[in-house]
Amino acid sequence: MVRSRLMQRTDVLARFLARKTPRDAERSGVLLVSAGGLGDTVLFALVLPRFLSLAQAGETVTVLLRSDAAKMAFLFPPGVEVRTVDFKRFGRQGRYRLTTLAEMRDAHYRIVVSTDYLRHPYLDEALIRACACPDSFAMTPRPWPKHDRALTRNRSLYSRLFEAGEPRRDKVLRWTAFADWLTGTIEPPPRIRLPEALLPPPVKPERPTIMLQPFSAVTRKQSPPSLYLALMEALPDHDFVLLGAPNDLTRNPEFVDLLDRAEFDSSPFQELLPRLRGADLVVSVDTALMHLAAAAGVPTLCLASAAYVGEIVPYADDTKPDNVMFVTCLMPCEGCLGACDRPEESGMYPCVARIDRDMVVGMARVMLDLGSERKE
Repeated sequence: MVRSRLMQRTDVLARFLARKTPRDAERSGVLLVSAGGLGDTVLFALVLPRFLSLAQAGETVTVLLRSDAAKMAFLFPPGVEVRTVDFKRFGRQGRYRLTTLAEMRDAHYRIVVSTDYLRHPYLDEALIRACACPDSFAMTPRPWPKHDRALTRNRSLYSRLFEAGEPRRDKVLRWTAFADWLTGTIEPPPRIRLPEALLPPPVKPERPTIMLQPFSAVTRKQSPPSLYLALMEALPDHDFVLLGAPNDLTRNPEFVDLLDRAEFDSSPFQELLPRLRGADLVVSVDTALMHLAAAAGVPTLCLASAAYVGEIVPYADDTKPDNVMFVTCLMPCEGCLGACDRPEESGMYPCVARIDRDMVVGMARVMLDLGSERKE
């Protein structure tokens, strides 16, 4: 993504131009940099209120997001401003990069906080450098052999660094500890549940409905269509909705046959949420839609790879809500964070290929029964 030498030269030019331009404006406002993807943005929305006390009276809190993650910004508390950067363009196009760096400098933030454990020295940290804030804070970064030297050099960007702990640590718990350190207050971690005031009312379908999200940006994390067909056959009294982006069926034509039994819905997240909340069950791979359903209180069954065990899914006991269950085939190599070195099995990660179909059907039945008991 990043043409590092070209970008470094662009950054040198940006700093030269910055020295030529006087800075008379008074600093104000808090910038929180959150450069994760869509799923990270859902989870960060749960912890974001902990960071708001960093603002002084009358100051604005701004969250900087990757442009592709901004689809989840509607989950943020009222009053929080959102700034987006197209990281792909920022890493490749010198003119866009130069303009963006100048905008960051001219924003005159009083405080900048990187909320990311995984940071890129020439992307999010370049934006933080451009702000040139006297007060800037971050966690110690996740080890990254390719960029460790640059990340070490960039530690000088920050006034203080929070010791983030072991690389394999639950993401929400890590954010909570960081927020406690920044604010000087100790609070329990949040449950994976969005405030009801931020959620739209559910739209209930005419018949019991199960929503399926089988697609992932990483196709090796996808369970086969036969697993979802087994669910349909085992639960004939339910309607099924297949969720995905508009191009998911083009990318995954083997799932098209499921449309004989299911409707396809490619609505954006914000438009989908009322209907999602009306579903009797959501069955999903470990992706952004799963986090959204879980946080919205929808009964959710997650078919999770073992790649992020200990960091994202399953949720930590301190944060896990009672509306979510996980099916995960634990492996000696769990927690690889997607760097799988095992041979594929039928085009899947081994931990995904070994998810037991009968267990999935059984757990779906249990969750539907529990949901029926709650309604009664």
